[in-house]
Amino acid sequence: MSKLRCVVIDDEPIATDYICNYVNQMPQLKLVASFNSAQEAYELIQRGEVDVLFLDIQMPGLTGLDFIRTLDRKPHIILITAYSEYALDGFNLNVTDYLLKPVRFERFAQAVLKLSSLSEISFKSPTEDNMRKKDYIFLKSGYKSVKVMIDEITHVEGSKEYVTFYSEDGKKYIKNERLKNVEEQFSSFDFLRIHKSFLVNLKYVHSFYGNTIEIFDMKIPIGRAYKEDLKKWVE
Repeated sequence: MSKLRCVVIDDEPIATDYICNYVNQMPQLKLVASFNSAQEAYELIQRGEVDVLFLDIQMPGLTGLDFIRTLDRKPHIILITAYSEYALDGFNLNVTDYLLKPVRFERFAQAVLKLSSLSEISFKSPTEDNMRKKDYIFLKSGYKSVKVMIDEITHVEGSKEYVTFYSEDGKKYIKNERLKNVEEQFSSFDFLRIHKSFLVNLKYVHSFYGNTIEIFDMKIPIGRAYKEDLKKWVE
């Protein structure tokens, strides 16, 4: 089955990372490239080598809306921004959809499904079972998105709109996401919520005492509301 060729343009590395990750989770899409500025993608788009453009609006230099106006050959465009006031301008430019940051995967998938009526590609919404079967995720490391096996993640720490993934080899990866969403995504693996800010891989729990769990040399607190769930695992 042919896939829609996608390009992501955003000057924020974290936003670029998770949108690219979302694209990779949709079997009907193929990530061609990602760019930090619109100008870098101009020739690729004008050559007709892009079917779908995921485009940030607020960028230094040329904004996303201004960039659309420069294109003689327009792919399907899905705008991504933190500012709702640009929605009308976007739809006046005939964009396919308009997503507000931080973008949840479910909302992203809805936007992609709109393309089914605009292209010859047959789209299906990813089912919960298919999403759970995936045993890896792509996470940002420097300028690259690297494949990390979920089973090799020791624990995940949440802080407002961001989470930090800790891997078995001692590396850390930060992603713009809520811990609750990660908990749902990892629900078919051996992960347990033990605190409002921590999700742990039970495979790596060495010991626990009082209100603390030990994973290697890390001491992680156990929240009062989560003690019963931990007790069930021990028993």
